[in-house]
Amino acid sequence: MRLVVPQHTAGDPAQVGGKAASLHRLAAAGFAPPDFIVIRAEAFTDGTPDPRLAEELAAAMAGLGPAPYAVRSSGRGEDGAEHSHAGQFDTRLNVAAADVIAAAAAVWASGFTDGIRTYRARRSGGAAEAPAIIVQRMIDARAAGVAFSANPVSGLRGEVMISAVAGLGERLVAGEVDGEPWVFGAAVTAPARPAVLTAQQAAAIADLARRAEAAFGAPQDIEWAIDADGLHILQSRPITTPLRPAPAADDTLTVFDNSNIIESYPGIVSPLTYSFAMHVYDRVYRAFVDLLGVPAATVADHAGIFANMLGRVDGRVYYNLGNWYRALALLPGFALNRGYMETMMGLSEPLPQALTASIGPPPAQGFARVTEYLRVARVGAGLLWQAAWLPRTRARFYARLNAALGSDLDLATAGPVALAAQFRRIEADLLDRWDAPLVNDFLCMIGFGASRRMLERWLGPQGLALHNDVMIGQGDIISAEPARRIARMGEMVRAAGLTAALETQGVTALNGHPEIVAELDAYLQKFGDRCTEELKLESIPLMQDPAPLLAAIAASAAQGPRSPLPSGEADWRALFPKNPLRRRVARALTNWARARVRDRENLRFERTRIFGYARRVFLALGREFHARGLLDEPRDIFWLTTSEVLGAVEGFGLSPDLAAIARLRKAEDAVSSRRPDPPERIEIYGPAIAPVWTATATGAPPSDARVKMGTGCSAGRVTARARIIRDPRRESLAPGDILVARHTDPGWIAVFSNASAIVVERGSLLSHSAIVARELGIPCVVGLKGATDWITDGETLGVDGATGRVERLDA
Repeated sequence: MRLVVPQHTAGDPAQVGGKAASLHRLAAAGFAPPDFIVIRAEAFTDGTPDPRLAEELAAAMAGLGPAPYAVRSSGRGEDGAEHSHAGQFDTRLNVAAADVIAAAAAVWASGFTDGIRTYRARRSGGAAEAPAIIVQRMIDARAAGVAFSANPVSGLRGEVMISAVAGLGERLVAGEVDGEPWVFGAAVTAPARPAVLTAQQAAAIADLARRAEAAFGAPQDIEWAIDADGLHILQSRPITTPLRPAPAADDTLTVFDNSNIIESYPGIVSPLTYSFAMHVYDRVYRAFVDLLGVPAATVADHAGIFANMLGRVDGRVYYNLGNWYRALALLPGFALNRGYMETMMGLSEPLPQALTASIGPPPAQGFARVTEYLRVARVGAGLLWQAAWLPRTRARFYARLNAALGSDLDLATAGPVALAAQFRRIEADLLDRWDAPLVNDFLCMIGFGASRRMLERWLGPQGLALHNDVMIGQGDIISAEPARRIARMGEMVRAAGLTAALETQGVTALNGHPEIVAELDAYLQKFGDRCTEELKLESIPLMQDPAPLLAAIAASAAQGPRSPLPSGEADWRALFPKNPLRRRVARALTNWARARVRDRENLRFERTRIFGYARRVFLALGREFHARGLLDEPRDIFWLTTSEVLGAVEGFGLSPDLAAIARLRKAEDAVSSRRPDPPERIEIYGPAIAPVWTATATGAPPSDARVKMGTGCSAGRVTARARIIRDPRRESLAPGDILVARHTDPGWIAVFSNASAIVVERGSLLSHSAIVARELGIPCVVGLKGATDWITDGETLGVDGATGRVERLDA
């Protein structure tokens, strides 16, 4: 019998012990642990080495390379699935070649200590026995430690825990020092100031632990070290503490995307806003598919789709694209042209085939195709009827709206029951009967696209430019009214010599100028619900804090009068001098589409009024909950859901401790707000409990191109300094700078007033940026994807608002 076993044959735990057998498996699986040999336990008798050992050992050690060596135990029960024997045997490090036999004898003798006898008696049973001994090439470690491929504390599988120390890891394993902790799971938890590992090194260790688990078929506890040559695995053993059961396999795909909804709900969105938006989307899109001819029974059968159109990932709101696609698949015509229907979703990248393949009916064939065409025809006829009755539908909607918002209920003194009842009235009269905005928006989409394609086909590039002017150059579109009013107040402030005083003193500077105060009050009376991120209930509207409005007036006063672009009135006779039929068709379709665009913007303003009124109702409920001791602060109402708020009043609530719920969610959102935004597109397999994301989730690297093209929507050319603004409440724009932003909304009007041009990542020809830019006479380019990453703050840009061309002149 040979006393020394080489690495390549050290696979039998009965001969070489559990630890050596694990190292053999690691080497065979390609993990490349430091080279080793094994001295069998039989090489010693009562601690005395067999006479043959010295010769065999010298020959075997020649293949390990020069000293020093690590001399470790490898008991037959060590590193087993039930009992690890961790720390029970002796280990010797940095052993010289001449001292290996003496070190091995000491490790052999450690199998008979009182400690090991007690451990075996209590844990594994059986008498004490000597271990085999591993002699392994020593790693000159810069850092070392342990890693668990499953969390032994929480029992969660798939969550890697790492503990790291500088230098050798023996003091960590012995419990003499605490290691630097890292956790890799749904999120990465890292030290505030890492001192031992970099993020890349920690990620590599986590991957090593996971690969060891895959190789051994069970969660592993590994030891590792990093030297000048990189990362090494030193040993791997099963985790012996009880873990939670392995979850069942589930490859169901959920796709979240915020490429469109981020314009309405940017950043962290409160639970109240999210739940309110979920409710609105549910009610509105049920009505939408009903409008397009989907039977009520079909809508009821797919109720779960409409109740889950949105998702919340790390505090941010996303579309659940799978459910949007499922809703689309219910519409007549889907089986005829699936590809065209997919384009209606307006996504920046297509949906994965793994998601779409299992959704919706197959392409219609034969008689089924005829039936589908009949369904589409019926929908078309219904839309013609809706178009004919749209003025009456719109008038009735406005009547319900004004009745609901003009209620004589005094929100300042109303009790919780009355306030909840008022919300239910809004829900029943408006959210459940959202007919006019739905019909108009759908007709607007059809009319806008059809008229644009027609003018492009008949007039070429001139037709597209004309279309832009006609659609967004309307004087009676309500989105342009705030800019005109602010310009008028700016002229009054400038004429009164109050520009500097308004900037420094705020509204008190207007004392003694009743005509300006009257204009300001009239503005707030009509537009007081507008603000930055106005669809978020937690946002503070102008009526409550007019500072952004006063800043816009001051900026307009300092800027001086600006001329809006001329209104988009077409000379149809000059455009079609020889074709009166085309002239009449083009004028009729374009003017009809223009009216739908105007109504779309005006109805969206009414949406702002509804959200503003809902905000006031919920704030009043927050006041009452706080007064009754249910919440710590009135505004804590925003960290409850609509169901929790109404349940507390109407009797179907689950938990009476609303304050604790609000505290928990506020703390969660505070942590989320400090993390970078998750990516635009997220794919999750299995339960769609949205994970949190870290700085490792990054998009495409910034482009080094000098020129990019967006959508030009307000003509003019400007060369000036770029200023990237992410939060107009905390950042300002110097007069004459070019505003660069991811998205904008009506709360950005103060920033717009100082801008010489506007460049926005998101948006379209009908976006708020385009409409206000035209009214202010500012060149504007929208839809320039990645603009805030591509453009450097402070560099010089050239912007052409007609063609959509943006050039980095300092690059």
